[in-house]
Amino acid sequence: MNYENCPSYYFQVKTAGWRGQFGMWTQTHAALVGHLPVPHTVARGVGRTWRLCRRGLITKTTDSFHPQATEVIDARAPLEFDNDHIPGALNFPVLTNEQRSQVGRTYNQDNFQARKVGAAMVTRNISDHIATYFVHKPAQYCPLIYCWRGGQRSHSLAVVLSQIGFEVLVLEGGYQTYRRTVIRDLHSLAPQFKYIVLTGLTGCGKTLLLHSLRQQGAQVLDLEGVAQHRGSLLGLWHQHTQPSQKLWESQLRHSLAAFDPALPVFMESESSRVGRVNVPPALFRAMQEADRVEVCLPLEQRVKHILQEYPHWTEDVSALRDILLPLRKVRGQAMLDAWFRLAEEEQWEEFVEQLLVQHYDLTYRVSQKKNDWSQRKRTVTLEDLSERSQLKFVESVIDMGKGQVCH
Repeated sequence: MNYENCPSYYFQVKTAGWRGQFGMWTQTHAALVGHLPVPHTVARGVGRTWRLCRRGLITKTTDSFHPQATEVIDARAPLEFDNDHIPGALNFPVLTNEQRSQVGRTYNQDNFQARKVGAAMVTRNISDHIATYFVHKPAQYCPLIYCWRGGQRSHSLAVVLSQIGFEVLVLEGGYQTYRRTVIRDLHSLAPQFKYIVLTGLTGCGKTLLLHSLRQQGAQVLDLEGVAQHRGSLLGLWHQHTQPSQKLWESQLRHSLAAFDPALPVFMESESSRVGRVNVPPALFRAMQEADRVEVCLPLEQRVKHILQEYPHWTEDVSALRDILLPLRKVRGQAMLDAWFRLAEEEQWEEFVEQLLVQHYDLTYRVSQKKNDWSQRKRTVTLEDLSERSQLKFVESVIDMGKGQVCH
């Protein structure tokens, strides 16, 4: 290969190649330790600096949202990715869950053997990713790659892609750098906005009204949508699992970062926990102090809306009983037995009405007294949740975001 007149980089080579976490690499896959021009004379020999022709460029960055990146690649195992990741990232693991576990077990017994085993796995996986995905990318493709702490997994993929000719960004510090960004931004972003919080008894359609506001162009932070939970005992979305606390916070940070501080943000009143996830403290404080709109809806309409929103509970009485059993401590066995009889007899309107009046309404009022610090409130009474009523609601509250005083 002719190295003369080529842009070049310093590569360091030890013994027959560079030993990384996953074993021996050839000098063309050696560790990039700088990118300053070197003399045209090529130093040859073990342990010396080699000059190689430039293919692509590897750049380290601490910006998890680097504007040059055309795509974000998470090189961690799928379990790590599922727990949390940069929004929009694609998972191309250099080690699968099982492989990562196997290499870890081997490393505890023989770290050199683990590196060899890991190197074989990593190269096969990277080869598969290139053949099935990266082969279709144009020359202008510039991925941002990260792993757990910006170590061997991200650099393994980055080196190979750079040798193809892509310019590659590597997140220095990996996921841990991104996680620190999320924590910092949640603390700083949350107080920047004017929030308008929808309150009202269970079943009054707060989530439905938020969606109507969003359809009319309003900024909406749907906490229950992000949490995949309605915040109540029966609130877990059917056939869904909640995100981890870290993934929930990532998604909240992503939503807040997209909002315009000059415009209001509408959200639904929640306690400090939505299912099993906690609302970040800075956001919860802002919610407590925000202007409020109380939605009032007749009880029979609330019952109708709940039966429409929770059809799966009427189809599985046994599961419904299991979910409600913890309420025995606060409502007593006699009240639960009365509810269960109504459910077994499929008297669903009466069942929902009693559940609302005897439990949910009481709990909601206590929660509002505890979490409502606002001095500015407005009440909007709706006859039903028809499209006409939803439009009426949107028109009646949208002016609150224009700086008008609540009455």
